[in-house]
Parts: sequence; structure tokens; C-alpha cells
Amino acid sequence: METERKLDVLADIARALNQSGVTWAVGGSLLLYFKGKTGVFRDIDLMVCETDVEKLKQAMLPLGAPAPSDPNAQYRTRCFLEFTVRGVDVDVMAGFVILENGQEHDCALKPEQVAEHILVRGEDIPLQSLEDWRRYYAWMGRTSKVAMIDGKTMR
Repeated sequence: METERKLDVLADIARALNQSGVTWAVGGSLLLYFKGKTGVFRDIDLMVCETDVEKLKQAMLPLGAPAPSDPNAQYRTRCFLEFTVRGVDVDVMAGFVILENGQEHDCALKPEQVAEHILVRGEDIPLQSLEDWRRYYAWMGRTSKVAMIDGKTMR
């Protein structure tokens, strides 16, 4: 099953990042999946502290090839990396910034924003909060994601 394969990849990434001392957390649609707001997720979105980008690169390179990134003008993220690990797309954001109506919202991960931890395949997975991601999705204009978090829909 596709979801199981993605979770296997996530566990391998978690092992590597945790062993390397990287401060990171899951965000995006994978967070919504873990919180029961959606039954599917397309890729793995990881938020990383800016000070840990080099450690992350060293931990990720043995797992998968860096992919060419395709930056979006709506974001002013200071470091955006894409990897492909066993066919699974992994987006890494450090210094995540959302541009909304000409205003920059700094959404960079801080250690205190790790809201909880779950286990996947025996590996510790830090999660950001739904509240943070509700704000981020609102700034992005992603009303369907905001509605999912608010419990009004489930995709």
C-alpha cells in the first residue's frame, strides 16, 4: 500500500535525523493525516530549524537524491530542499516564510513549536501543532485545509 511505503520512508528519515541531532517536525498534509483530518497525504513535509540545515543535508543524502526545487513566489522560505527517497517526495523547509497580501509571515520552526511526538515504526516523530498549521494555511489561502482542521470537511 502506498501509505505504508511512505510511512516506512518517514521512519527511515526520522531515524537518520534523530541520530544526527536535527530539530525537526512534521507539517503539512502529513500532519493532517496523523491528526485524523484527512485519510491521504501526497508527500512528506518536514520543517527544520535553520541552524540544523547542514546536519539535515548530511543525514538525508544517504537516503535519497536531492531533487531540483521549484520555488513558489507565495513563499519566501530561506531554505527549501526537495529529496526523493525510494520514490517518495520529501519537502524540507527551514526558515519557512509565507507571503500574504504583501506581508511576510515568519513561520520558521522553533524547538518550542514541537507540539507532540508519535511513534511510527518505532521511531520518534515530532509534530507541529494543528493551530500553527491552521494559521499557515489561512495565510496561504488554502481554505479547504482550514476547513479540514476546523472539522468541517474530511478529504
